[in-house]
Amino acid sequence: MCLAIPARIVELLAGDQCRVELGGVRKEISLALVDGAAVGDYVIVHVGYALTRLDPEEAAQTLALIADAGIDPARALGGEHPALGAAR
Repeated sequence: MCLAIPARIVELLAGDQCRVELGGVRKEISLALVDGAAVGDYVIVHVGYALTRLDPEEAAQTLALIADAGIDPARALGGEHPALGAAR
């Protein structure tokens, strides 16, 4: 199962790369699909790409819905789903 997860940009890297963080999990992703993203912005992350920016309130609501579904968003960002184990 692949999920699109909100995460906060904590560092801009070379090229179109950045590092995002969610619940202590950090991951390097591509910003190639999102213009004007900056440190502190929340983005939707799916398969290593930021798909769009969203405001902090929207991010919090989305993360709450994911948690209500029984999924740990930080583990999902790291490529795991509690019911499935490590990403395949």
